[in-house]
Amino acid sequence: MTLDALLQYAHLLAILTLVVFISSEAALCRPDWMNAAVVERLVKVDRIYGIAAGAVLLTGVLRIYLSPKGADWYLHNWLLHLKIGLFVLVAVMSLAPTLRFLRWRRNLRAQGQLPTPDEVVRARKLIMVQAHIIAVIPLAAAFLARGFGR
Repeated sequence: MTLDALLQYAHLLAILTLVVFISSEAALCRPDWMNAAVVERLVKVDRIYGIAAGAVLLTGVLRIYLSPKGADWYLHNWLLHLKIGLFVLVAVMSLAPTLRFLRWRRNLRAQGQLPTPDEVVRARKLIMVQAHIIAVIPLAAAFLARGFGR
């Protein structure tokens, strides 16, 4: 029981961290606010976002296999597969902004060049889509926890 509660806490903490840092990316990634400090900060914020995503995945897997309900209870539920699928979709989508932030920093450091407003808008749109998909995952989790989808 204690292990299950601690894993649930760790999972929720990782999720909240992920949400805070995707929100930070969305807030920072605006053409009007773009400057050298923001470019550097976006790379750092994105790194923490990635670490948080890894923690969400790790704690989620641990919860599946160490839960009192047992892995079989989770693995045969389509809602778990929906959650994982949405999570993977967000992870794949996050690669484009990550690569852009790294390119922006490289160009800034090498040539003093900031991204164009159009580049910033395109990156922000991808971040916003990710944030909206992330918001759907807890809905599937709430139903999964109550035995729906079996």
